[in-house]
Amino acid sequence: MTPPMWAPWRIEYILGPKAKGGCIFCTYAEHELTQPQEDLVLCANEHAYVVLNRYPFTAGHLLVVPRRHCAEPCDLTEVEHEALFRLTTESCKRLKLAVKADGLNVGMNLGASAGAGIAEHLHVHIVPRWPGDTNFMPVLADVRVMPQALEATWRHLYPYFEDLSVPPAPAGVLSALTP
Repeated sequence: MTPPMWAPWRIEYILGPKAKGGCIFCTYAEHELTQPQEDLVLCANEHAYVVLNRYPFTAGHLLVVPRRHCAEPCDLTEVEHEALFRLTTESCKRLKLAVKADGLNVGMNLGASAGAGIAEHLHVHIVPRWPGDTNFMPVLADVRVMPQALEATWRHLYPYFEDLSVPPAPAGVLSALTP
């Protein structure tokens, strides 16, 4: 059995002040993802996008996010569901290749009581894992050891995801998704 992954530094996000001006995931979608490196966005299609988690459990922790604001998978349209999970599947393959992960944790926390930091906007976590990737530093010293800065992680991962981006269609027009 794999030991639990401790991430006590995430309490900074959980207890810290929340951004004003609405949902951060909607903010990315609203400005049409025009500043991908600044926002840590790796790729986007008409219905979803992939972004690095700013409060990662491990280096390379991704979030796959539907563009439309909704809290539950059952709130997605069929097209949105397909786009979200196609991007999730593709992200898993590319992330494992890019960071040479031995395994992945993939999942959703639906609702604040289930651990969702942003409960009002559905998102899928993809967390790369390696043998022995848990250690005592966060538990004993409240120190997290991240081998790479977020910006460097983005620069490393972006080439693996760049070809997945599809520009959004004009408002009200659904375009075909590319695999």
